[in-house]
Amino acid sequence: MIDNKHLIDRFFSYITVDTESDPESKTTPSTKKQWDLANALVEELKRIGMEDITIDEHAYIMATLPSNVDHDVPVIGFVSHFDTSPDFTGANVNPQIVENYDGEDIVLNKEQNIVLSPSEFEDLLMYKGQTLITTDGTTLLGADDKAGIAEIISAMEYLIAHPEIKHGKVRVGFTPDEEIGRGAHKFDVEKFGADWAYTVDGSQVGELEYENFNAAGAVITIQGKIVHPGYAKDKMVNSMYIATEFINSLPREETPERTEGREGFFHLQSVEGSVDSTKIQYIIRDHDRELFEERKKTVLKVASELNSKYGNERIKVEINDQYFNMREKIEPVMQIVDIAEEAMKQAGITPIIKPIRGGTDGSQLSFMGLPCPNIFAGGHNFHGRYEYVPLESMQKSIEVIVNIIKETAKQ
Repeated sequence: MIDNKHLIDRFFSYITVDTESDPESKTTPSTKKQWDLANALVEELKRIGMEDITIDEHAYIMATLPSNVDHDVPVIGFVSHFDTSPDFTGANVNPQIVENYDGEDIVLNKEQNIVLSPSEFEDLLMYKGQTLITTDGTTLLGADDKAGIAEIISAMEYLIAHPEIKHGKVRVGFTPDEEIGRGAHKFDVEKFGADWAYTVDGSQVGELEYENFNAAGAVITIQGKIVHPGYAKDKMVNSMYIATEFINSLPREETPERTEGREGFFHLQSVEGSVDSTKIQYIIRDHDRELFEERKKTVLKVASELNSKYGNERIKVEINDQYFNMREKIEPVMQIVDIAEEAMKQAGITPIIKPIRGGTDGSQLSFMGLPCPNIFAGGHNFHGRYEYVPLESMQKSIEVIVNIIKETAKQ
């Protein structure tokens, strides 16, 4: 579809720009450095010949590939995000290319003995003989979701260069702050003007997802009482012990590392504490809406029981919903999933239709009136030093995007 070197150069130009988002920030985008890539993307969209290119005061980018047919075709969109996760550094990314991967260990960093091994990540074996793009072991890669952006822009460039391919109007959108749950918060669905869209933000080749977790964040604050330890008898209240009791009161088997598929969980994200005060942060997830609501009630119940035990309302809980399962918004328009499935089959890909154990901008956009399933971008092991993406998977993603556009024009 697109020359490999051209695609690699494009992808590298994105991932070498630090766009880490910041959950503590109150601005949009949450970090000024996201503007560096956002502005560069606007210029690139201009260079390849896209039209109606806009970037707003919050760095949301939109652009149009005009229709080249004289009959009515639904307007469709493709969306990806340009921020990277704050879970692991995205500064000074130094990508490495592994050509004709042989199925053995890949030494990411010899000095620090950091190895990407199929004994730990067996998905690697699916890509024997292919070209892998990896980190140098000290940063994440940024394929989540700069691979998606590279694929969308490359697909647009291909269609502009091949006007004989008939298509309707296509809109593209790039967002900040998806990794901290805010990617769709200021996305102007009406301005975007698409009948439906696809986020290009999945992992393995063939992934096609229209279900995701219902999600909430919980902050539990525990107030202790600090006095001199030499005079603490019957006076001191150590908030960290109460925090430990709170953590141990939630079901230990219902955590990310012990669940799969549609199973929900309580995920302990962080604990910051002292004798006087401790703050615990959880994320709460479940595909089933009723079970999701029960999980939130469980957190509140544990807090209530511990307050009864220790008195003085020592434990305060704040729970905020983040997004909901987009399945209820996609099922009434399942033809948009069928189109993506057919597009993958035309590219020689067996679709992998499964629920997302996470969330994408698409889940929020679906509830904002823009039905938005998720398709693969090709990367693996997101948010860490072992992240990689096969070049061939990126090419397949470009092919699928083009096929979706062609298939929609036939509808």
